Amino acid sequence: MNAVTANLLAIPEHRETLRHGFSERIAALAARSLQLEIETWPKPGLVSHIDTGSHADMDAETFRRSALAIQPFFARLVEAGMRNANMPLLRKIGLRAEHAMMTATDGVNTHRGAIFGMGLLCAAAGLRAAGHADADMSLGEVVSQRWSRDMVAGPRLPSSHGALVGRRYGVGGARQEAASGFPSIYEIGLPALRDATALMSGNAEAGRVQTCFALIAVLEDTNLLHRGGIEGLRFAQRAAQSFLDRGGITQADWLDSAAAIHRAFVDRWLSPGGSADLLAMSIFVRDLDHAGECG
Repeated sequence: MNAVTANLLAIPEHRETLRHGFSERIAALAARSLQLEIETWPKPGLVSHIDTGSHADMDAETFRRSALAIQPFFARLVEAGMRNANMPLLRKIGLRAEHAMMTATDGVNTHRGAIFGMGLLCAAAGLRAAGHADADMSLGEVVSQRWSRDMVAGPRLPSSHGALVGRRYGVGGARQEAASGFPSIYEIGLPALRDATALMSGNAEAGRVQTCFALIAVLEDTNLLHRGGIEGLRFAQRAAQSFLDRGGITQADWLDSAAAIHRAFVDRWLSPGGSADLLAMSIFVRDLDHAGECG
């Protein structure tokens, strides 16, 4: 948010109009990031605009409907952050977003993980813009500082895939990632996205492919653990790292190589959904920085 916008927010008659406009722009950026994740191929095992990956119940259009349905709730989360809302209120908005998602997709879970992670980043953008956090803090740091305690102590769905996998394999999943300030975004996703985009000037999709592989190579993805157990996770990590070790998207035949790994994931019915969510969130953080906080 720029200085002019910040000053206008101090004037009551301008405050609500500016807050609404700001939250709408942040929400649009979040939804666009989810759309760009879908417009990326090949992502091993994941749904894209080319094919459905390791999924029989959803396609790219399902994800597009979902992204549009949850966009208004991202705006509400931004506004909640601007009011310094607590975690229970953010959860209520998130649950409404999940209901809208399920309605739009006829009951298919397309974006539950993204609603949680992207939603927190949206709330953090609002919190920071309203001056409730240091302007120099990253969105991940804002999330960790403001909501990590309530996040860790808060209610869990004991039968959810993430909870079941967490208990069995001792991994923290999306909740721990968020409580820690999203290290996978700032240490892996953003650097990979920036480096790959610079390498492949004019081919933004290739940069997103490289970033997806970089995330899969290191993330303890609970979606992979749910579908393939520890063997499936390690297979996925080795395959992604092998692609990167061979040069990733700098290889002359990188597209064929990435597509072959994609098919290997589909053959094993593996889908790294956590990595897909973090790819979208990395795009969001990068583009928010480029947009100057939409000010």
